Amino acid sequence: MTVFGLVFLLALALATSLRLWLAWRHVAHVRRHRAAVPAEFQDGISLDAHQRAADYTCVKTQLGMVSAGVEAGIVLWLTFGGALQWMHELTAAWLAPGIARGLALIVLLTALMTAAELPFSLYRTFRIEERFGFNRMTPGLFFIDLAKSLLVAAAFGIPLAACVLWLMEGMGTYWWVYAWFVWVGFNLFMLAVYPTWIAPLFNKFSPMQDAELKVRVERLLARCGFKVKGLMVMDGSKRSSHGNAYFTGFGAAKRIIFFDTLLARLKPSEVEAVLAHELGHFKLRHVAKRMAWIAAVSLGFLWLLGYLMEKDWFFHGLNVSSPSTAMALILFFIALPSFTFLLQPVGAMYSRRHEFEADEYAARHASAGDLVSALVKLYRDNASTLTPDPAHSAFYDSHPPALARIARLQKA
Repeated sequence: MTVFGLVFLLALALATSLRLWLAWRHVAHVRRHRAAVPAEFQDGISLDAHQRAADYTCVKTQLGMVSAGVEAGIVLWLTFGGALQWMHELTAAWLAPGIARGLALIVLLTALMTAAELPFSLYRTFRIEERFGFNRMTPGLFFIDLAKSLLVAAAFGIPLAACVLWLMEGMGTYWWVYAWFVWVGFNLFMLAVYPTWIAPLFNKFSPMQDAELKVRVERLLARCGFKVKGLMVMDGSKRSSHGNAYFTGFGAAKRIIFFDTLLARLKPSEVEAVLAHELGHFKLRHVAKRMAWIAAVSLGFLWLLGYLMEKDWFFHGLNVSSPSTAMALILFFIALPSFTFLLQPVGAMYSRRHEFEADEYAARHASAGDLVSALVKLYRDNASTLTPDPAHSAFYDSHPPALARIARLQKA
């Protein structure tokens, strides 16, 4: 085994062990606090609801532990087990060297990874979500959604992969700069087309009909100096009873999307407060900042890929004896998560800071009390645990823990 191969194995073992340890801590911590509702939430959340959230969290986390072990096993099978080399030999028997062979290798690997994830998706939807009363999806709808997702991924992903492979093979040493421009442009393109071309393939969107709520929302938008193209309601209840709201699109094409399940649970004043929080993300440029960070990080990663693909030890260290641009791309994305896993808390901390800032914005432009009551209802109805393990939360959570978030809003 080469030095790089040993380093990769150590990184994979560390990342997997840490994932499992954090999950174990989380389950143990949630179970220890299952018997009593935190005092701050006793008026809004019953003991039954609190215990349901604890059980839901533990079951989901345990499935994640199994998934982490399987993912590590698949990575080992692909690399040191020789599966990637076998896939190369299989596609080489079909096609001559070039972009078509590289695309075939990428598609074959994607198909195998999708098949490996399918049992987890089925179990999550029809066992866990069903057990806790969230699932409203039929098996037929599940597989129709899967087919649509694969077709959309193929329609957009295959041309993107072909373009990147062409740049890698034909643009010389600095191909990664051109690839970065393509990647950034692709992301902006997807942001523009998603609301009108892709989202309607999966859900029905209709204009908001609630006159009182519409007036509240329009007044809030006017106070905040925010313009949108439409206020839309999505039939989220077709698949799940979870509720949410989000913005989509950019520029003049921005839309506000409310899940019908959210509108059914919250009072108009609470919906207004939740929307004020989402407006805060846009007005404080959180979305633009995150996109800028992603763009900067992706440029660094593409440079690193450009460096590694020129090194034989990169391929040989991962048990591949047939270097190619497509194989370099695949190996890079297989190996990268193990080396960057320890950076995850940085991104989570950055996201939590944005959530606090958006809450503060909402408290200035709507009612902090209504946002508190809305969050309590969402925690209860979505079975979100009120007592996450601090280490697990710090490592993963993009939103602050419920106790910390509510405490800051109550001060506001």
